[in-house]
Amino acid sequence: MAQVTYIGTGRRKNSVARVRLVPGTGKITINNKDVADYIPFANLIVDMKQPLTITETTDSYDILVNVKGGGFSGQAGAIRHGISRALLTVDPDFRPALKSAGMLTRDPRMKERKKPGLKKARKASQFSKR
Repeated sequence: MAQVTYIGTGRRKNSVARVRLVPGTGKITINNKDVADYIPFANLIVDMKQPLTITETTDSYDILVNVKGGGFSGQAGAIRHGISRALLTVDPDFRPALKSAGMLTRDPRMKERKKPGLKKARKASQFSKR
């Protein structure tokens, strides 16, 4: 018999994370690597696990993640968003707690596009009077 899986998709900046929750012991695997090997910053790992601590399901599910695009911060945010959405499929009663903590809101901030004549989106070359 197939094991029960709960699926959620999370996005932040240019990152997209496909998250699967499988009943287990709380092991997190990102792109077939352990979470500590994949994300080198402890604060991002704590930030990523917030939905689990809010719903008190830290040791209830193994988390399997496929994530692509962006950097560590964007990927951690996308994984957090995906975990939150997957937890909603586990139990809809988690919604008020997750919503009040802001876990279900997709962060709309994106990188601003580069403008012609500038070095980056707003950075211009130094003004020279002569």
